[in-house]
Order: sequence, then C-alpha cells, then structure tokens
Amino acid sequence: MLSEERQVIMKRLFTLFSLLILHQYSAQETLIDTVFIDNQYNKVEKTAKISNLSSDQILENSTSLSDLLRFQSNIYIKENGRGATSSPSFRGTGAPRTAFVWNGINVNSIFLGQGDINNLNPLSYDNVGIKFGGGSVIYGSGAIGGSIHLNNTLDFDKGFHGTLFSEYGSFGTFNSLIKTKYSNEKLSFSFSANHSQSENDYEVSEKKFINRNGEYQNTGFNLGLAYKTDQNNEFYLQTQHYDSDQHYPIFDENQTKTKYQVQTLRSLAGWKLNSNKIKNDLKLVYLEDNFQYFGDINQAKASGGTGKQYIVRNDLDYSVSKQSSFNLISEYQYKQGEGYQSGIQNPKRNEFNLSLLYRNGNQEKFYWELGAKYDFVEGFESPFLFSASGKFKVNNWYQTSINISRNFKAPTFNDLYWQPGGNPDLKAETSYQAEMSHYFSYRNFKLGITPYYMQAKDLIQWIPMSSGIWSPVNVRDVDFYGLETELSFNKNWTNQKLKSQISYSYTRSTDQETKKQLSYVPFNQINFNTNYQYKMVGLFVQALYNSKIYTDNDENRFIDDYLILNAGITINPIKNIQIGFKVNNITDMVYATVDYYFMPKRNYAVSLNLNF
Repeated sequence: MLSEERQVIMKRLFTLFSLLILHQYSAQETLIDTVFIDNQYNKVEKTAKISNLSSDQILENSTSLSDLLRFQSNIYIKENGRGATSSPSFRGTGAPRTAFVWNGINVNSIFLGQGDINNLNPLSYDNVGIKFGGGSVIYGSGAIGGSIHLNNTLDFDKGFHGTLFSEYGSFGTFNSLIKTKYSNEKLSFSFSANHSQSENDYEVSEKKFINRNGEYQNTGFNLGLAYKTDQNNEFYLQTQHYDSDQHYPIFDENQTKTKYQVQTLRSLAGWKLNSNKIKNDLKLVYLEDNFQYFGDINQAKASGGTGKQYIVRNDLDYSVSKQSSFNLISEYQYKQGEGYQSGIQNPKRNEFNLSLLYRNGNQEKFYWELGAKYDFVEGFESPFLFSASGKFKVNNWYQTSINISRNFKAPTFNDLYWQPGGNPDLKAETSYQAEMSHYFSYRNFKLGITPYYMQAKDLIQWIPMSSGIWSPVNVRDVDFYGLETELSFNKNWTNQKLKSQISYSYTRSTDQETKKQLSYVPFNQINFNTNYQYKMVGLFVQALYNSKIYTDNDENRFIDDYLILNAGITINPIKNIQIGFKVNNITDMVYATVDYYFMPKRNYAVSLNLNF
C-alpha cells in the first residue's frame, strides 16, 4: 500500500505537470513519427484479425475498460456490478484464456492467470488493441481466445502537445486525465496521470437492488522516455504505477462491508537497434502486483499477496531479402510470489522460451509466416507451440487471410501451490485453432467475415475431492466455434463526416462431455457504433445486444437477453476545446451481466476535453 508521503509526492507531480501544460499552451507541432513499444503488434496485424480503439474512442467510454470493450468490441464482459470485479470472454473461452499485453509484455496475474478489467483504467493508455484468436507463440500463456493490448506510444519530432480531460457523471462519478508529450528529432517525453472515482450507489427498483458498498477509486501514472543516439539506435523507458480501492457490493445493509485494494508497478527499459539487415529490440522488465482483501473494511486486511516478475526479452529480426526475414524471440522470466493468509507461501519459478518466425511475401499481394515456440518451465512439462498464417489480396475489392495455431495456458501459482488443494502435477491447457477471414470493400463500405474453430484440451477446473477439499485437475475438453462479421461505412464531405460499424458474433462453446454451452457465453451478440460530425457538432450512438446467457454449465439458470443504447453529443465552440454530454442506457433497461448483480439504469455524464 502506498505510504502517505508517496501519495503526497504523486499529487505534487500531478499539479506540476498540469501547470506545465498550461504554460506550453501555444507550442507548435511538427512532423509526426509515432513509435509502438510493442514492435510485434504491427507485424501481427498483417494477418490476424485486429481491432484498434483510438484515444478518441477511449474517451467515449472513459468510465472503465469494461465499458470500452463492452460497447466497442464483441467481447463479452462479465461484471459483478458496475465497477466491481470484471473479466472478458473471447470467443467463449473465458478470462483465464485471455492475455493482457502491456507494451508487448504479458501481464496476466501469476496467481490467477488472468486480469481484472476494472483494475486496468483505459485512460492510462494511448490506444487499446484487440487481437482475436490465439497468439501464444508471441504473447505466451493465456493467449488462447485472444489478447487485449494496452499500448503507450512515443512520438519523435512532433513538438509539444497535451490533453486535459474531465468528466462528471451520475452516482458521483468523476474521471480525469492529464497527458503531455514533448519530442524533437532525438528526444521523446510522455507523462500522463488519470484518476477515477465513484460513489456508485445506483438503484434498480424493479429488482429491489441497491448497489450498496459499491464505491471505488483508482489513480494511475505513466511516464515514457526515449532517446535516439543516432539513426540506428534508440533507448526508451516506459513505467506505470496504478493504485485502486474497490469495494464489493453487498445485498443487505446489515452485511459486513468488504473491499479489495491493488497496487501495480510496471516498468520496462529497452534498446532498439535498426540497420539494413538487422533489427533488434532488447527489453528489461520489472512487474509487481500487490493486493489486499479486507473481509471487514473497518478491520486489518484478511488476506493478500505480492507477485513479482523479472523479465529479459530480446526480439531479433534478420532480413534475408526485401521480402523475407527470420525473427527470433528469446525471453527469460523469474517469477516469485508471497501470500498472506491466502494459502500461498513463497513460490518461485524460472521460465525460458524461444520463438522462431519466418515471414515472406509482398505485403500488398501475398504474405505468409510460420512460427514455432518451445517453453522451458520449471516444475512442469510445457507443450510445443506453432503458428501459420497468410494473407492474399485477390483483387481491389477482396482479400482473405488464414490463421492456424497451437496455444496454451500454464498452471498458475494458485493452481499449483494453493494449500490445501494445490496440484503440482497439472498439465498446461492446450488448444488448436483455425480461422479464415474474408474482407470485401466497395467504395465506402467494408465487410469482414471470420468463421473460426478451436479445440481445447486439459482445461483446468477446481472440483471437490473425496476429502471435501477443492483441488484443480485437468478434466474438460471443449469445442469453440462461431462466426464474426463486421460491416463498416466511412465517408468524408466538405464540412461533415460519418463513420459507422455494426458487428455480429455467433458463439458456441460446447463441453464435449455434456454437449452443453459453457456458462456466461452468449450465443448471439450485436454491437453498433456510429459517429457523425458536422462542423463543430458531433453525435455518436452505441448499441449492444446480448442474447440469453446461461449462468451455469447445465443450462438450467439464465440471464434474459437485453438491448442497451447509449448516445452522446460533442460541441467544439473554439479550436482545441470540446464539451460533451452523454446518456447511457437510454431506454432504462434492467439488465445484468452476472446473476444477481444488476447494472445501472439510465444515467448521464458531461465532459470537457482540452487539446493542445
């Protein structure tokens, strides 16, 4: 937990950089040169299905990463009430099979093997990328259903620019962001600070539900630095600190109030070497996650833990010719954990992996790549992984791509070492995946159609043993298959522009033993987003439809289908200043994403966005 002295320092830093932005208001911009710290991301999107959410889209759903992904992607978000514990489901696979990737580094919890979306504030990132399908060859354990990429960028030769954003909404909700960047030909500096908080005391009278003890607050700081010593060498640093206090809703005012606190530190330093034949990116990474659970908010913590990871990652790309290259990725990880009243003692693990990829072809016509990976993981046997993908542009209006891969999820510290019940003999979950995407374009329209199939084996499940103790075992084999489609329209006129997209996904996740759909996987999901801008006025509309969702694996209990509509208006009275107003859940729909925990009915938000 942060000390009071450390909190004071952070508040002073926030104030200092606020003044810096105001002082530099009139700075001029020059040539743009934006660099992703995750240098694999641009390579992956050549053949994989990728969705990129820009900083403007993030501000449309700034309340939480849950809201952003729920309304701007077809990932199902399972949230225990607004602002509480939340997890994603890619193609029906569930949270443990989704990788969270921060600037190219897998940051899933070493205890749970997944991430809580509501402890990842979207305002901390310049953009959010969504990769559908397996990616374990590059991004490691958990990248089975897909991966969520939390990216920070560094600009060169762009001068000074910044953002001040503030939003106030229903239930005492406040979101704010300050971001500033400065760069010249050799130096790049980036700093941002964000804060979110909410009383979150909404009521759903039809269900006699009050979100008691639902308040939350979180603060994040991001610092990025990069320096080019010459045209071929660049050194960079990216660090993030995040601190949150998240209360858990109770159903009765006489229940004991609980809460959960998280402090996260992520830091990476790197060196990029670029020459005619060789490109190399060396990263040194330190990750630390601290958490404390309070069974009574007025008492000392009841349980907790600390997880630390030390990572050395080297990404070497050698160009054989203009159209072909070999890419060797090597990574060493040292993981250690320490539990407090949580069954975990002091587990430690060494890991080393090698990935080799070969890429070939003309990116404008035909492009393909092959990949292979082997992990050396202390304590258990890990599988051999592979990937194969290709993209073929048939003509100006049609192109197709195919992806085949084997992916995995390693047992976590909780799975292996929890006492009592941990199982050190667990095998890694593995899956085989195949998908084929078809892309059509005609004038201002684009259509994408992606059927996919996954077969997962040895899924880890905690079950009660004869002794009465719950223990994890490799028991379930599941088939995942479905169809994803997206239709978009983009057009610019002299004083106006229109951007619209509608996406539909059909998902089946069938337990091979019971032949039934897994819990919390909607069969049908539809997302619709449209943005219209006329001179200084902008309008946006969001719609989300989820079909009936089973809440158990026997298809006995379910949540009814629902349709949610959001809409907003933005006005730019003068250049660089934008005022916004938004209505969420316009139709006052009563709905839940998790059984018994209802989401808010109609609510409102106003915002001010100042850009330099």
